[in-house]
Amino acid sequence: MTTLPASSIELLPGTANVALGDAVARELGIVPLPRSLERTPDGEILVRVNERARGRRVAIVQPSPAPVGEHLFELLLLADACWRLGTAHLTAVIPYLGYARQDRRGRSGEALGSSVFASALASAPLNLVLVVDPHNTAVEGEFSCPVEILTAVPLLARAVERYLSEHCVVVAPDLGATKLAQHYGKLLKKPVAIINKQRLGPSAVVAERVIGEVRDRQPVLVDDMISTAGTISAATELLLAQGARPPVLVVATHGLFAPPAAERLRALPIGKVLTTDSVARLPDEPSTHECVSIAPLLAHALRNS
Repeated sequence: MTTLPASSIELLPGTANVALGDAVARELGIVPLPRSLERTPDGEILVRVNERARGRRVAIVQPSPAPVGEHLFELLLLADACWRLGTAHLTAVIPYLGYARQDRRGRSGEALGSSVFASALASAPLNLVLVVDPHNTAVEGEFSCPVEILTAVPLLARAVERYLSEHCVVVAPDLGATKLAQHYGKLLKKPVAIINKQRLGPSAVVAERVIGEVRDRQPVLVDDMISTAGTISAATELLLAQGARPPVLVVATHGLFAPPAAERLRALPIGKVLTTDSVARLPDEPSTHECVSIAPLLAHALRNS
């Protein structure tokens, strides 16, 4: 890839995470591209993008947490406005990719959410999509344009190092997080354990058994996201029952903290919860929460895209 000067890029923050968009612009040493987003009396979004986008490379920063549909449609409108101004190249920076967990059907009659999401994005004139630690990296196969998958794991591993005790174990809270835990284990030079879980519903989880040695070790639970914290809660209870030593450390790229996540996390012997700013910060976050910015990661990717 050719490294581009930051001055050749225009950064357009959506409303889903304005703070992150502004932070990426600062990393690039540029001023965000002016735009206006208004609501019509009947609730439609009215988008206008500054003429500065004409003939330029533009990157739209717009993660897609709840309300996912609103944030996705806003992204589509921003992309369309840029295209109609004649942008030279258009990148969608979607740090948190909504519907990525709906990558398979559990039963007949269910929709394939990740495919529908990608098909909607295909209607936008995008040249590139950047995502960070999606739930399943195979999701890029759903897109009609190139997708670059970035990872915040090295940033988070460096951030959690200062909280580690001498005897730690990196724990995957389910089989799906095994490769992620192995990545953290390699970076932190710590052993890895895996929990086998059973999901009973959208927020109900039962952790059944631990594969690996956790007794008298401080657990570092790692996952791609924290939604309702049902998985974290069930995993923590099982680890403590197996003789693990608190406080527990929790590390995840995306901190969604959907209810009742805050209550669940406050009830657990957790020393620190580390996530990134891939989604906007919420007022009701656990006091143990620490946020690591991915703005440098995104800025580097945009320079080299």
